[in-house]
Amino acid sequence: MTITESRTVWEGLVGQNRVAESLQAAVGGRGMTHAWLFTGPPGSGRSNAAVAFAAGLQCEDGGCGACHACHTVLKGTHADVTVVRTEKLSIGVDEVRDLVRRSALAPVGRRWQVMIVEDADRLTEQACNALLKAIEEPTDRTVWVLCAPTIEDVLPTIRSRSRLVSLTTPPAADVAEFLVRTEGASAERASYAARASQGHIGRARALARDDVVRDRRDRVTAIPATLTSLGACLQAASTLADETKAEADEITGDLDTRERQDLAEAYGVVERGRRPREYGPALAALERSQKTRAKRRHLDVVDRGLMDLASVYRDAIAVAAGAPGELINEERRAEIERLAAGSSAELNLRRLGWIFEAREQMLEFNVPVALALESMMVALKLPDGARR
Repeated sequence: MTITESRTVWEGLVGQNRVAESLQAAVGGRGMTHAWLFTGPPGSGRSNAAVAFAAGLQCEDGGCGACHACHTVLKGTHADVTVVRTEKLSIGVDEVRDLVRRSALAPVGRRWQVMIVEDADRLTEQACNALLKAIEEPTDRTVWVLCAPTIEDVLPTIRSRSRLVSLTTPPAADVAEFLVRTEGASAERASYAARASQGHIGRARALARDDVVRDRRDRVTAIPATLTSLGACLQAASTLADETKAEADEITGDLDTRERQDLAEAYGVVERGRRPREYGPALAALERSQKTRAKRRHLDVVDRGLMDLASVYRDAIAVAAGAPGELINEERRAEIERLAAGSSAELNLRRLGWIFEAREQMLEFNVPVALALESMMVALKLPDGARR
C-alpha cells in the first residue's frame, strides 16, 4: 500500500507532522516559493513528501487525496508533474537540460508545473549548472522540488535559492502504527519491522510483508556471533557478497530483459528478423546503462546489509551502557548480551567505524565489494577466547 491510500495526501507522511503543516501552509499561499529542497535520512520519506506537496499544489482542496488531480499525481500520471529518478550512479547534464526545457512550458492545467528531482545529490557538476540557471530564472508557474539526504549534498548556489524542508527519521511507534493501519500487519510484526528498519518506511513495509526479506536480514544480523576465526570472517564476507549480488540481480534481471525486448521491437528486430545497422550502437548503449544500474543496485543492497550489521554493534553498546528501551534487534538480545560481555564498548565503537569505513570504500572510492567486505569482516573478528 502507498501514500495514495491515505485519507489525505498528508497522512502518508509518517512521523512528519511539522513538515506536513509547513507544506500545507505553502499550498495555501503562506510561504510559497518556486524552489524547494527536501532533505532527510534514507527512508524518512523525502520522495513521498515531494509527491504529496505536488498533489497539494494541483488539488483544488489542497491535497484531499480523493480528487482526480490527487489521484493522478500520486499514481505518477499527472501531465503537469514530472518526477526524475535514476537507477544510475549519477544524473547527467543531457537529462537535466531536457527537464529544463520542459519546465519552461506552460502547465497543461490551470495550476502549477511541478518538477521533482529525486536523488539531487547524484547530479553531475554540469547538470547542477544547467539546473541552477533554471532556478535563477524561474517561470511564473513552475515549481522545482529537489530531494537529497543532506543540505551539503547540493551545491551552495542551488540551496541558497531554495526553501529548505528537513525531514527526520520517524519514531518506531509511528512506523508500527502505519504498518498496522496500511499493511494489516500484526502488532508484533509491525513492531519488529519498525525497529529493524530503523525508521526507513520502505524497508519497514518490506519487512512487514515479506518473509524472504526478513530471513535475509536475520542472516546478516547473525554474522557478528560467527566471526570467531579468520576462515569464518572470509566465509562471512564471501557469503554476504554473493547473497547481495544475487538479490540485486533478481531485482534488475526482469527489467533488463524487458528493456532489451523493447529495444529490439523499436528497431524492428523482432518483426523483420534481422538487425538494422543502428541497432548495434543502441544495444551497446543500453547494456552500458544496465551495467551501471546493476552496480548501483548491488551497492544499495550491500549498504542496507551494512546498516543491519551496524545495528547489532549499536545494540551491544546500548546493552553495555544499560540504556533503557527495546533494542533494534530485540529478538537477538541473548546474542547481543554475550557480544557486549566479550567486548568493550570502545571496541564496538571501533567496529562501527570499520563498517562505515568499508561503506565509504565501496561507495566513494570504488573498492570492489568482495575486497571491502573481507577487510571489514577480519577487523570485526571476535577477540580470541570470546564465546559465541
